[in-house]
Amino acid sequence: MDEHRPVRVLIIDDSVVIRQLLKDIFARDGEIEVVGTASDPIEGYDKIVQLKPDVLTLDVEMPRMDGITFLQKLMRSHPMPVVMISTVTREGSEVTLKALELGAVDFIAKPTQSVFTGMAVLSHEITSKVKAAARARVRPPAAHVTPVPFARSAVTRGTETSRLIAIGASTGGPEAIRQVLQGLPAEVPPIVIVQHMPPVFTRSFAERLDKLCTVRVKEAEDGDTLQPGHAYVAPGDYHLQVTTNASQLRARVVQTEPVNRHRPSVDALFDSVLQASGPATVAVLLTGMGADGARGLKKLRDVGAHTIAQDEETCVVFGMPREAIQLGGAEFVLPLPQIAHKVVELLTA
Repeated sequence: MDEHRPVRVLIIDDSVVIRQLLKDIFARDGEIEVVGTASDPIEGYDKIVQLKPDVLTLDVEMPRMDGITFLQKLMRSHPMPVVMISTVTREGSEVTLKALELGAVDFIAKPTQSVFTGMAVLSHEITSKVKAAARARVRPPAAHVTPVPFARSAVTRGTETSRLIAIGASTGGPEAIRQVLQGLPAEVPPIVIVQHMPPVFTRSFAERLDKLCTVRVKEAEDGDTLQPGHAYVAPGDYHLQVTTNASQLRARVVQTEPVNRHRPSVDALFDSVLQASGPATVAVLLTGMGADGARGLKKLRDVGAHTIAQDEETCVVFGMPREAIQLGGAEFVLPLPQIAHKVVELLTA
């Protein structure tokens, strides 16, 4: 799309209140123009064809057709950037993750308390996500990935207890992380993950990955001993850090100040990994808007850790990896399908 014109948005939501609040938030931004609204997907589809918006905001639960069914049809007939409007519930989080799998770029979690105050607090996040979506690459759902074979004897035994894989991602990350983890065999060192995501969603995300991957996946808890063949996802609204105690790596889950406006933050994770496992780390920075993780990746590379950034072509949003590459933080810049293979190769080299 033309960088100099406003992002044209169509809002599909059955709530009159949410439609109006979104219109007000976008009107105040100046770089976003609401070209239309619709109360359900049937009306919405006609307006997509007629108005040709750059981005769609799509409610999950609506009359006549739910958001997921509509998204599936839309991605087959008229692929375009979609930001889901989700509820912060267990069911809402599972449905939202399904939407991301089907090709939605991102999601906004509706506030649970006062919707007026809550939406005002979220206004910066909402406008940022819509503008990022306008520049995003819309991708068809990726197939299941087969794990790379892994010869355990090839790992250097002396450093095995401190080996660690650290992964950071934001927009487009849930599906990118899935592809990387699915490509890893059960014998890998512990994996620590930060995905920018609110509470409730991170637990559903970890449980979903656990069902789909060979490695075991859980939401990290404070004090967890980091085990080989296990991945630990930072809980929403908490930083995940790694500490070492008698040469044993452990998870630290803390609610200290946001870093780069994020909690959890990739830089907060990478900075702790720098101290805990340093050069024994393989660090990966995946798709996402902003710069979180770029500085931390550079520090890890500087101490001799192996570092990988996802390439522009396969990123949904080439923000975080681009920043890391520009800083000189990426030893390797790779398309998403090659990242798991490279991680295994570096661990067994």
